[in-house]
Amino acid sequence: MAGTKVILAGGGVAGPVLGMLLKLKGYDPIIYERLDAPSDMGLSLALQANGLKVLNLIPGLVDKIPMHELAELVQYSALPDDERELARMRPPQKEVAGYSMNGVRRPVMLRVLIEEAEARGVPVVFGHQLVGFEQHAESVTARFANGATDTGSFLVGCDGLHSDTRKTLFGEEAVSFTGLTQTGGISPYPETFRAKGEAPPGFNIYGDGMHMVGYPVNDNEISWAITRREGEAKETWRAMDEERQKEFREGPYSRLPFWGGELVRTAARIIKYGLYDRPELPTWHKGRVVLIGDAAHPTSPHLGQGANQAMEDCYHLTRLLLAHNPSGAPPSTALLETIFTEFEGPRIARTSELVKGARQQGELRVVDGAEACKKRNEVIAEMYSGSDGGLVAQFVHLVENPFKAGESEI
Repeated sequence: MAGTKVILAGGGVAGPVLGMLLKLKGYDPIIYERLDAPSDMGLSLALQANGLKVLNLIPGLVDKIPMHELAELVQYSALPDDERELARMRPPQKEVAGYSMNGVRRPVMLRVLIEEAEARGVPVVFGHQLVGFEQHAESVTARFANGATDTGSFLVGCDGLHSDTRKTLFGEEAVSFTGLTQTGGISPYPETFRAKGEAPPGFNIYGDGMHMVGYPVNDNEISWAITRREGEAKETWRAMDEERQKEFREGPYSRLPFWGGELVRTAARIIKYGLYDRPELPTWHKGRVVLIGDAAHPTSPHLGQGANQAMEDCYHLTRLLLAHNPSGAPPSTALLETIFTEFEGPRIARTSELVKGARQQGELRVVDGAEACKKRNEVIAEMYSGSDGGLVAQFVHLVENPFKAGESEI
């Protein structure tokens, strides 16, 4: 007997993860993705303990995702008159939450999630961009750009920053450009580490008007991105043309110290994109339709929590469906209203705080002028020295949710 059908719009991180969780609990999810194939866009994701706790609820999934543990984080100053290591630390996530921080190639992880969802009985239909839906007394019908339709009990919008589900629910609204862009790539390990047979640490390099972040994503490659304050660039994650890539590889960032410049020079492909978030929504749902992930709370990347918060959403929505509808029968609109309202209350509060925190981190990292840069470096050095315990507390706050290790409610 088929379970309650759930339509998931979007095949990024949230759609497949939620689909697999719901399938495990007897629901019948189907994913519709606007692209014609799994995305090869983007660079990397930092999988943190809160996201890994959720992924580990899906048996055998984490073992299929190629990732690299970030055992150490090092902070460097690239200021000409203050070129030095500022601080280094071992992230406390494993000690406080049971899982280490890990780097992973974004396209690789997305392919694994799609393949695993399909292998576990969750259909993934490509080439279907949601353009609207009609809600009925006991169901919702999704409409797609190619003219196709499908009807399910309820619909979850997992379709990212430029969410068509959100637009249909709440109308057109402008995304908010943070004033920062990132230019980044994937590069081989620097020669000094290859020669020693060692993996580089995760790192941040702070310069005048720029910040570079990087971390290993497998046993051979580092993902890196340089953040700058400049005019708006659309978030497309597409490669620059060959001439612009060549200019960047040979430009001033190719001379960054601490092997930052080597990474710029050796990147196979360089992409550039703007950093965006959106204003906080007062609600994430109407009737039988609810938003999760970047569709609900897109964020700039400076806390590394975008995908991890999407996975927290997946956990809590599944938890509340089980708590309020343990039979898995098609829920009434009134019951969905209860579930969605209880779901979004604490999630709006938590994600709004993190969106603001990510913006603040971007403002802290990218400053202009010698004096402002030196002050920033002092703040970074003190923060990562761990002397006041503040950074450890911040890590704990990021990853202690959505449940303590071993205490999942689903």
